[in-house]
This record gives sequence, structure tokens and C-alpha cells, in this order.
Amino acid sequence: MKAIINSFKLIALFIFLVPAISHAQLNGSYIISGIVKDDHGQRLLGTTVSIKGTTNSTASDSTGKFSLTTSVKLPFTLIFTAVGFQPQEFFVKNANSALNIQLSSQSLLINEVVVTASRKEEKLLRSPVAIEKLIINALKQSPGPSFYDALENVKGVQMTTTSITLKVPNTRGFNSPNNFRFMQLVDGVDMQSATLGVPLGNAIGPTELDIASIEITPGAAAALYGTNAINGLSNLITKDPFKYQGLSFYHREGINHVGNDPLGASTLTEDALRYAKAWNDKFAFKLNVSYMQGKDWQSDTRNDQNPYYLKTANPGFPALTGTSNAAYDGWNKYGDDALAGSNTVVVKGLTVDGKAMPGLTVARTGYNEVDLVNPKVTNLKLDGTLSYKLTPNTILSYTYRYGRLDGVFQRGNKISLQGATVQNHKVELKGKEFLVRAYESIENTGNSFNVKPLADNLDLFHASNSVWGTTFKNAITSYGAANGGLTTANFAAAEQAARAAADAGRVVPGTQAFNALRKTIIGINNWDIKSSLIPNAPATGGAALVQKSHMYNAEGQWDLTDRVKVVDLLVGADVRVYSITPDGNNFVDFSRPIADRNTALADGTFGKDVIYKKYGAFTQVTKTFFDEKLKLFGSIRWDYNPYFDPKFTPRLAAVYTLNENHNFRFTFQNGYRFPSLFEALSYVNNGRVKRVGSLPFINDGLGYLGNSYTQTSVANFNSVVNAAGGTDQAALANKNLLKVADLPPARPEQITSYEVGYKGIILDNKVFIDVDAYTNRYDGFLGQVQVYVPNGVQVGSNAAVLAMLDVNRDPTTGTSSNAASQGQARYRVYTNAKNIYHNYGSSAGISYNFYKRYTVSGNVSFNKLKAQTTSDIFVTGFNTPQWSGNVSFGNREIAKNVGFNIVYKWQQAYLWESPLVTGNVPAIGTFDAQVTYRVPAYYATFKVGATDILNKRYYQYAGGPTIGGLYYVSVTLDGLLAGKNN
Repeated sequence: MKAIINSFKLIALFIFLVPAISHAQLNGSYIISGIVKDDHGQRLLGTTVSIKGTTNSTASDSTGKFSLTTSVKLPFTLIFTAVGFQPQEFFVKNANSALNIQLSSQSLLINEVVVTASRKEEKLLRSPVAIEKLIINALKQSPGPSFYDALENVKGVQMTTTSITLKVPNTRGFNSPNNFRFMQLVDGVDMQSATLGVPLGNAIGPTELDIASIEITPGAAAALYGTNAINGLSNLITKDPFKYQGLSFYHREGINHVGNDPLGASTLTEDALRYAKAWNDKFAFKLNVSYMQGKDWQSDTRNDQNPYYLKTANPGFPALTGTSNAAYDGWNKYGDDALAGSNTVVVKGLTVDGKAMPGLTVARTGYNEVDLVNPKVTNLKLDGTLSYKLTPNTILSYTYRYGRLDGVFQRGNKISLQGATVQNHKVELKGKEFLVRAYESIENTGNSFNVKPLADNLDLFHASNSVWGTTFKNAITSYGAANGGLTTANFAAAEQAARAAADAGRVVPGTQAFNALRKTIIGINNWDIKSSLIPNAPATGGAALVQKSHMYNAEGQWDLTDRVKVVDLLVGADVRVYSITPDGNNFVDFSRPIADRNTALADGTFGKDVIYKKYGAFTQVTKTFFDEKLKLFGSIRWDYNPYFDPKFTPRLAAVYTLNENHNFRFTFQNGYRFPSLFEALSYVNNGRVKRVGSLPFINDGLGYLGNSYTQTSVANFNSVVNAAGGTDQAALANKNLLKVADLPPARPEQITSYEVGYKGIILDNKVFIDVDAYTNRYDGFLGQVQVYVPNGVQVGSNAAVLAMLDVNRDPTTGTSSNAASQGQARYRVYTNAKNIYHNYGSSAGISYNFYKRYTVSGNVSFNKLKAQTTSDIFVTGFNTPQWSGNVSFGNREIAKNVGFNIVYKWQQAYLWESPLVTGNVPAIGTFDAQVTYRVPAYYATFKVGATDILNKRYYQYAGGPTIGGLYYVSVTLDGLLAGKNN
């Protein structure tokens, strides 16, 4: 908070000083003002007004009015540009009269420009790669409650909602809630959280009032943007304070959780304020603040992903089906992790119907996510920018951005964010030919916690697994004795009675005891719980997520076109350094001995900061031929991470313009992705399964790379051995079921991509068509695999085989029927897949503008992963519906100042695979709608809308929150106090 106060003090000081400084510079300046209308006489918002040959510009407000202060010598030419209208020039002889400008309609995109595709301005129609752009008018017409929701309607974009405050876009497959492969930028600043590993574009990015446009590039963009953009990127561009001035206010009141929802109808509110001011086209500033609060969507689906007939459950006990499944492993429930092989006990020696039975696998009861996570969420966003024009074409600016949020996101497990904060400081110098930018990102997870260790430790505080298992066995045996023996008919009831007995005294959600214990656990940053094996751990265990980091980034680019003449030449370079404060539980100082890494030093720290670096540079050459009909692009990027060999990433592209309205393109590009910070250097103790990063030195002293068995084979092995009596003899007889993991040292993930596409405008500029097709090849796909290491012995030995028995999870002493064992250690390792993966797909979009501004548009996307002939060490998780699309119909002015838009979104059912949850996601089909009413005289816009208007509840990924209808009204006052530039 101190940093926030200091930053805004600096901005406030600048604001008070600027008028005095700039007053002396106003001599000789004058104001050009007027109104911009369309060809129907309606006033236009967002028209750019610029002086030809200069950078002096402004934009019309919500009433169509504009004012531009300049000292440029008269006469000169003004240029008026707006999306959907033909550019118009107006010759200005004097500054005394107000201008009345009328623009003529044309195709929405014929002159639209983008910067993201090639890192410099170019026409959207002639972009060398697939790119989509949402301008301010399109964002305002979206039925979604926020501008970010409009991304869900973009061709090829799959949105994953983990929380109301966290939405993660992806394109072209391999989706995940913490998407390391899709980059999110805000004015060039990377919004990927360093230690959390989740994109925060909508949580700490622009407010509703400050967003100007969004550009989305589906597919690989690593050749220009580096190693985080192999699946694409989005670039959120905010309003220039020189062009968009005045005071604006936004208020939204919504309601969700309607109908048959356990939470009951809940209100959701958001307020935003923006103020921007410029003086003499020399100084400018803007301030933004927004605050949202409401009740989050809840993950309440209860599907069992470990039904009785699986080997990891109890196929020998057919009575234990459905809710009676003793090895139940439910979606959105924690502490019952039977598939992961944790929090389970094996009960031996049972007799049913007079027959000796195999070992019964019983999962601990666990707790539902809805009982562990508070649904109330808030999101505070603050930002301020100071801009100064050193010359008419060179701007120096400083931006401070702060975000604080609550919410839930999924990494390996669910994380409940409580008061997590991210701060950005950015300094930028931008000229006509160059750009230099440096920024720092500061992250603090606040009072956040990991849901899984919370559930684990709530159960383990009640009773250890061994004590709980003994109580369960005694209770089920007693039930049999009291009911004439255990039979198929009474076994389900016996299991439930035994579970109740073993759970007696366990804290129950909603009680004071539960709330007190929960509060204690989430306040402790040590996820172990005290036991004979870990005597120094806290008695209750912990679940707190304490992560603090700094990320420093510096980059620059220089357009040498005017100097080279022969070709268009762009060069650039960047450097990034991560500095993480070790907390002893998620990140550690690897220079310390293994036994000491989780123990604080005398000064309270856990050692030296963890440093992770990468460097990059690129060159792009562009050349046109045949009267500019053929445009060729070539770029090469060099990336270096000290832990890996340097990588070179090329991109070749060609755009052929048949005529102005028909453009064909072909692109080839290669790309690499270094492991993200968390994938590289994590060292997380999570339920006695240590999650470790991919860098090879972490393996030193642990042995999981070359001395481990895969979790899948260990689970299969134990199932067969338990069915055979669970003896050492049965284990050794089935040792061939164990598969050595043999994990390779990590290397960067590589993608090779080919893309073809067409953008065109037909039927007298009324129909826009955009089609693309791609194929990708992934080599060294990065993911997670869980492995088991036999302590003190080598895989392949009899001792290693016996160590894999469930009963030998911890070191055991010898008995008459079982040999002593040193036990096992479990690791979830980030590593590379052994197979090469191919995916391919296509998308098509069409927009038709017809009768009196009506627009109908639609798009469809196809994405498919080529089937593999051999299994891999982990499931990569394509996690993308094969078919998806949407259709919209609207009119921005069906009557005077009244507009509407209706959107239907659909996606096919598909399989979601992840280390946490695997299961089918049903097809989704929803309607969104909005009606807008403008009152230009009062600078006001009223909007009534809804998403999922029919309240058809759905979830976007397995284990994700259930989403329903959200109904809202909003009012926006835009451009107040804009007045005249001083």
C-alpha cells in the first residue's frame, strides 16, 4: 500500500505542476473544435482527428464533439478516421469557426490497422498471420458485462473461466486454466503472473472506461514476441490521454446465482472512474480506478472420477457403487484423492458372503470445495499515466498499475486467491522509428491458500491415515458381527457405518470448530502436518500460499526502414529477470542442503533469492513486389536462457493482394518455449507429494529422473497385488507391472506451424470474410508426471518393488509376512513428453452489414489432435472442443440512440484431461443479449443485458465452476469536463 500511495503522490504532484509549467507554453496555440456525424446525421464516438503530417491528434467524445489544441501554423489539413467510415480530409484556414464533419459509411475493416501481427502498423487485411481486432465500438456493443467477455465471441478463441475475476483465453488447442502458451499484454506489458503462473489480463488490466481496442493473434507468435507466445497472444490497448480526455464514470449492477442455485440470487456491482487531461498537446495524464464485488461462480459438480470398477478402486466389491464407492474421488472435492494414491488406506482380512476378499481401498472422506472457499470476491484496479512530448513525434511516459483480487484458479490444484496484489511500474520512450520500454512487476499473494492441503490437513488433524484406517476396519468388522456377517446385501451400509465411526469428531463445515481450524491452517505456510516422520511440522499443518516476486523487463525496437531504403527493416531486443523470495514451501534456495531448504534461517528468511533470466533479439525484413501486390515477410529471433542452449526462431510469410479487397496469405514459423518460472524452479510440498521444477539440478540428491516408477504403473501394480492377498510374494510375482519412468532432462518445448488464410470484402463492401487453416507440430511438450522413488534402493531390485506397495508408503519394520522397507518418496515432475504431437484445424468468420445498419456475423472453429499410436509418460491434455462457434445479430442504432445485440455461443462436448481432474465437458449453447440507449446531451449511455440469458448452467472445463445467467444494468457517463484543451 505504501508503494501505491507514493506512486499516486508522484502523479498528483505532476498533475498540479503541469498547468503551471505548460501555461508558459500556450502562447501561440489555438483550439480547433467541432462535431463529427455519420451519413445519417448521428454523432460519432471515437473518431480520430489528426493534423496531417504530425502526431497531433484527439478523438471525438460520446456526443461526437472534439477539440484539438495545437501550435501548428495555419493552414493545415485535418484527417478524420473512424472504423466503418471512409477517411476524410478537411482543409483548415482559420481557427475561429466550429467544424461540422460528416463521414460516409464503408466496410468495417477496409482501412483498419493493427500493430500486433508484425510489431508495427499495417492494414489488418494484409496481415501475414491470423489476427482479430475489437475496437471500442465493438466492445461497447458486446452483450458481456465487461469488455473482456467480448473475447469469447472472437473467432478461434476458447475462454476458460476459473472465477468471475479470472478469465483465461486460448487458441488452437492444449488449453489449461493457467495458460503458459498464450501471452496477454496490456500496452506491451506482459500480464502473466510470475509465481502464480496465471494470466491476469482482466484482473489487473484496463478498466471498462480505459480500453481502446483489443488485438488477438491466434497461433504461434514466438518469432516476434518470444517464448511465451507459441499458442498466440492478446494485446489490450488503452486510451491515449492526449486523444481521450475528460471525466468518465461507469456503474454496473448485476445479479447471478439465480434459479436453482445453492447460493441464491446474489448481487454483483462494479464502479469505475477515469479522468484524463492534456495541455497544449505537450503534457497529458490519466487516472483510472475501478472496484468490483460479488459472489463467485462455485465449483460444485460432484462427478466421481474413480468408479468402483477401475483398478484404482474396488472392482472386487460390486456393492460399492455410486455414492457407496469407498474409493470415491470426486470432482471439486479434496482429501479423497484416490486416483493420486494419497489419503487412502487398504483394509485387509475382510470376509464377505463367507469368502475372503482382496484388500479394500478406502479414501478419506475429504471436503467439498464450496465448504473450503469463500465465494465473496473483490477486484480493485488502479492505474495512472504521465505523458510528455519531448518532440512532436517523441513521447516519454510513466505508468503505474495496481491490482488486488480474490478468486479461484487452477494450477496443479485449486488456489484460492485472497487479497493477492500485482503492481506494475513502466517507463516508455516512443518515437516515430523507435520504442524503448522498461517495466517491473511486483507480486504478493496476500492471504491466499491452496485448497488441497487445507482439506488434507483438516482430515489429518482429526486422525492420521493409519489411525483412521484402524478405526474403519474395527468398525466394519463390528458391523458384520452385529448383523450376521458382512454380505453383498449389507456391505454398502457397513462401509458407510464404518466411515461414520472413523470420522466421528471430525470438524464439520459450518461449525465454529471448523471455521477456527480452517483459519489456523490457511494462516500457516507449511503444508506438512506433525507426525512421527515429520516431528517439527505444525500440529495442524498449513495451507497458506506465500509467494513474493519481482520481474524486471527491458526491451526496445528500432525501425530502420528510412535508413535502409531497399527493404522495411525492424530490429529489437529484450531481457527479463525474475527474482523470487524463497518461502520454504513453494520456492527454495537450492544452494542449501536438501534437509534445510524448508527451514527458516536465523534471520527469518529461507535463503537467497531465486533468479531466473532470459534474453532475446529479433530482426524482421519486409519487401513488396509487383506493384505492392506481393508482400514478403522474413524474421528470425534468438532466445537464450542460461539453463538451455540458445534457440533460433524463424518466421516466413507471404501476402498476395489480388486487389484491395482480396488478400491471401501463407505463413511458416517455428517457436520455442522455455519452462515458465513455476515449471522450472518450483519445489512444492503438497500432501507429501513434492512438485518439482524441470531444471535438472533439482534432481540432485532426490533421484526421480532415473530412479522412479510411474504413478500409473504403481496404481495398477497395487491393484493386482491387493487382489492376490497383498503379500510380498504376490508383489514380487507381479513386479513386471512396474514401469521405470526414465525421465529425460528438460528441454524447451518446440512448435512448428504452417498457416494459410484469406481476408476479403465482397458485395459492395458489405460482407467481410476471414478464413484460416493451420497445422502444428509439438516436440518436447512440457507437462507433469507423478513418479514414485524407492528410498535408498535402485529401481529393478526386489527392495524397490516392495517399496511400491501401498503399505510401504512410509518406512516399515519387518513382520512375519512382510519384509522391512525404507518406503517411498513421491514427486510430480515437470518434464517433456516423449511423443511428438500434431494438431490441425481451421476457422472461418463472416460479417454482413445490411439494411439500416443491421449486422449479422458468425464464426466457426475446428481443432483436432491427431491420435497417437503409443502412450506417453503423461497426458498432454488437448482440452479443446472439436467444433465451436457463435452467431450475432444486432444494430447499433435500430432507432434514434437505441441499439441492440444478440449472440448465440456453442461448443461441442469434449474430453478434459489434467492432473487434477479428467472428465467429459458437455456441449454448451447459450444466448447473450443487450440493449443500449444513449442520451448524448448528458453524455450518458444506459445498457441492459444478460449472459446465458436462459440460465442454462454449464462448466467450461472438468472441475471448473458452474456458470449460469448473469443479468445486469449499467450506466456510463463519458467525456464529462472534456471542454477545451488548456
